[in-house]
Parts: sequence; structure tokens; C-alpha cells
Amino acid sequence: MSLLQPGVPAPDFTLNVTPSQQLSLHELRGNPVILAFYPADWSPVCGDQMALYNEILPEFRKASATLLGISVDGVWCHEAFAKDRHLHFPVLADFEPKGDVSRKYGVYREADGFCERALFVIDKQGIITWSFLSPVGINPGADGILDALDNLAR
Repeated sequence: MSLLQPGVPAPDFTLNVTPSQQLSLHELRGNPVILAFYPADWSPVCGDQMALYNEILPEFRKASATLLGISVDGVWCHEAFAKDRHLHFPVLADFEPKGDVSRKYGVYREADGFCERALFVIDKQGIITWSFLSPVGINPGADGILDALDNLAR
């Protein structure tokens, strides 16, 4: 399976945000959604990437977009990571069955047991309008996301 491309409906999912709270992609229909898949909470590159997105969250919100971080780490790990990094967006646990959502988006690394560093922008109708696969060791930044959101506004 390979990275889902623009023009494809975004596969729906329901994942845990906390041990007792779940979030479904379809609940966010009507506004753009940014999915930021990343390998692991405590890796240096992932921490930097999520901290950057946290800083520019106001830019995403100007476009009425919701940012969701997703990795295969569990909810308790996510909770500690989000608290430590002061993240103000949901971090979802693609934990059980492990990597199920990552597989649907074509970004699960079977041999490694974690997901790729991949980004998706989904329009208000639930269609992927932009996707990007970054090398695992490189922070992809936010320029591509911001450009994709600008294109949605046109």
C-alpha cells in the first residue's frame, strides 16, 4: 500500500484522544482537517515537528482547520507527551489494532512497527486535497500544509 493521493476520500476512523474520549474524523466534516502522522512521541524530530505545529496553530485556525496528530503510541504516552510539550491539539492513539488507521492511509511501516512521517490536508467534504511523505528523520515543517490550506480557500 502506498500514500493516499489527492482526490481520494479520506478513510474515516475513530481513535482515542484520552483513555475515555474518542474522536471520529467524520465529526469534523464541514471544515478542513490536517492529519499529521508521526513515528513516535518522544523522538527528537517528532517533538520538534509537533511543537512547531503548536506554535502555528493560530494560522491553521484562521483557515478553520483542525489539526490532529496521530501515532501508534498509546493514550498514556500521548497524554504525557502532550502535557510535556504543551500541545493544544488532539494527539490520537493509532494503538489498537496497532497501526490500523496508518495502514488505511498507506503510511504504516510494517517492518518497523510505526507510521511514516506523513501529512494530509482534507477538505470540508472529506476529500484529501494534499498529501506528503517526509523522510522519517526530517521535520517536514508547515509550508506545505499552509499552501494546501491557501489553495482550499481559493
